[in-house]
Amino acid sequence: MITIALPKGRLMDESLEVLNRCGIGVRVPESRRLFFYDNSGQYRFLIVRAQDVATYVEYSAADLGIVGRDVLVETKRDVFELFNLGIGYCKMVVAGKDRSCIYNKKTSVKVATKFVNIAKEHFFRKGINAEIIKLYGSIELAPLLGLSDCIVDIVSTGRTLKENGLSVIEEIFESTGILVANRVSYYTKHTNIKEFLSFLK
Repeated sequence: MITIALPKGRLMDESLEVLNRCGIGVRVPESRRLFFYDNSGQYRFLIVRAQDVATYVEYSAADLGIVGRDVLVETKRDVFELFNLGIGYCKMVVAGKDRSCIYNKKTSVKVATKFVNIAKEHFFRKGINAEIIKLYGSIELAPLLGLSDCIVDIVSTGRTLKENGLSVIEEIFESTGILVANRVSYYTKHTNIKEFLSFLK
């Protein structure tokens, strides 16, 4: 049996649509159970937080997982990237009131984000000294209240930014759902994983 970790939220909904279209019949249980099986009983699916998918895969709690590129880049988990599913499209961006909030600064820039590693690396590559302020939610408030000069966040439509008087200053990278594999499972369950991958392709 192959165990596959799925992320809660929009990416899981889109993942289930892909799986059902490919002939892997799945339906999330209405109970609070955090795992379920496909109709054939061949695959077991785990429902976990998006940020934890790659962790479950790296530490062998799951053989495969579907995870956004944003999470992979931020967490740097040791997993194989097998296939870009092209779902859950969004962008990692720097956003603020305007470009001057970054480029008119003579000292360091204060950046609010939950993507600490991505933000650090982005501003380091640009040669900008950045003070990173980690937040877990409502990040758009930070520039409005003077807590930060800008934010680094993942956006889909950009509506939340616009409604809070912010706009995209720079795009860092595009993110979509990626199928990843545990390194050991990839070899020990290669035939089963290859079969699963063939359905998706």
